[in-house]
Amino acid sequence: MHLTSAALAAAACGSAIQKSEAFTRGPSGGTQQRRRDVARSGRKAPLFGIMDEVNSDAFDLSSLLATDDDEPSTNEMEKAYEMFLGQLVFSTNDPRIDIMDNYDLVMDPAWLTWLTRKIAGTTDVEEKMALQDLNDMIIDVKKRVELSKAAEERAAKEAEERDAERIAAAEAEMEEGRSLSGTDLLRKAARVDTAGVDAMIKENEGPEGAKRKTFYEAEITPEVRASYEDMCSKVLPPYRAGDTPATVVFAYYDQFDAQFIKVLNERAMNGDGDSQALLDALAVEQQKRVNDATENLRDVLSKGDPMRMEGAIVRLAKEGKIDEAFLLLLEANADQARAAGATGPAELMTKLRERAMNEKDKQSASKEIKLLRQLLREDDSSKREDLLTEAFTPKEALIVPGTMENAERAIDGEAAEDEKPMPDVPPPDFINCCKAVLLNFGNLNIDEERGDLSVQIKQIASEAEVVATRIYGKGMTQREQQDRAWKEQTTSIFDLETLEIEAERRGETAPWATDAPDEIFPGFGPDGKMSIGGS
Repeated sequence: MHLTSAALAAAACGSAIQKSEAFTRGPSGGTQQRRRDVARSGRKAPLFGIMDEVNSDAFDLSSLLATDDDEPSTNEMEKAYEMFLGQLVFSTNDPRIDIMDNYDLVMDPAWLTWLTRKIAGTTDVEEKMALQDLNDMIIDVKKRVELSKAAEERAAKEAEERDAERIAAAEAEMEEGRSLSGTDLLRKAARVDTAGVDAMIKENEGPEGAKRKTFYEAEITPEVRASYEDMCSKVLPPYRAGDTPATVVFAYYDQFDAQFIKVLNERAMNGDGDSQALLDALAVEQQKRVNDATENLRDVLSKGDPMRMEGAIVRLAKEGKIDEAFLLLLEANADQARAAGATGPAELMTKLRERAMNEKDKQSASKEIKLLRQLLREDDSSKREDLLTEAFTPKEALIVPGTMENAERAIDGEAAEDEKPMPDVPPPDFINCCKAVLLNFGNLNIDEERGDLSVQIKQIASEAEVVATRIYGKGMTQREQQDRAWKEQTTSIFDLETLEIEAERRGETAPWATDAPDEIFPGFGPDGKMSIGGS
């Protein structure tokens, strides 16, 4: 029950009046009984006055103020958890993106405990598997976030150490300069002309004059080792019955990236025989795939005509035979031909490789992944901008959708309603795709010159934002849209329609564009008439 301030004051005054009347009228029956008991025991009866009553719990109103609204009820929390679970399970995004967007809610201990109980209590096999997969993703994302924070802290600490060393070296140089003679100062000034060249040399050299280490020479950080612990538990013994290093390598071949191979090599060098056996099985599988790629390339080149060669590549793509080994083999042949001065064969191999990559992209599950692959392969920023512009620009549909509404219009002799122009890849979907790839593969170093994968994807995402802003304009939140409508109080319905269309093009929804008008205008029904008496 909710009590207003006046009700609480009246209750307090009533309680005080009743207590004062009790004191003036004499002791109550309970007080007289206590006095008789004290008299029998020979002790003096304690005095009871107004201050004793005030200092007691008689005026404690905390019980009246306590309500059930301070903490949500169990049923309310159950409903909230169920709704949040449905949001995660039925979202069209990658679950890891939704987990990151709602990180604080997902990592709430109470929510995780509830999810664990739900997984243990469900009897449906498919539901149990889906919930367990979601729980595993939450644990994986939490681990990745913690490792990322640890890596940032370590990088910050190393930067501080380098700054301290640089400051100490500068101070030592200053002390040395104070003791230099005039001749030494002139010699030192003469070396200033070569300072820029020396700086560039030092940038490419280590602290001791050594050249910058390549990816394979660089040491493995503790965060990288920790990030591959789960993968090691999957591919290293103990195995299930019937599994061998060869079968495990075949099953997880696509997950053996360069960083993971470095981790296995480090474990093997430290005396881990299981890791060495796995590396041996990987070498055998790689050689087998190279042999298969060689046979496929020989079959393509045997067609003779370049058009027939491309047709053979299309067939291989449909059969799923274009893999990393096939692409690397085409690239190696193109480099060898170019080095030998054979320009024609080099251009042919390059063209075949581009066609093979494009056909492989067509097998992708989504257009977003296809676009991202094309952008990662393109070194020229202007060409990447062209690809993004082509993908983000809305296009008219060539075929009118065969909906029931269009069929009714055709019967009535009316023109069919064309589908509104849509881009091949909506910008929000592409950004979500970039986020998903960063979460899953952000630690890979695929290009020593352009940096690791996370650096490249962040660069592509920033370029995509520029292109999307140029096409659609700067996006507005719902609050910004409401503020704009409030400031422009004389906005006509045509202006509101323009704002609504602009919001739809950005993948957003205007605050007034909803299927529940009664929620926007309380007291009015869907027909716009005022509801009276709760009807």
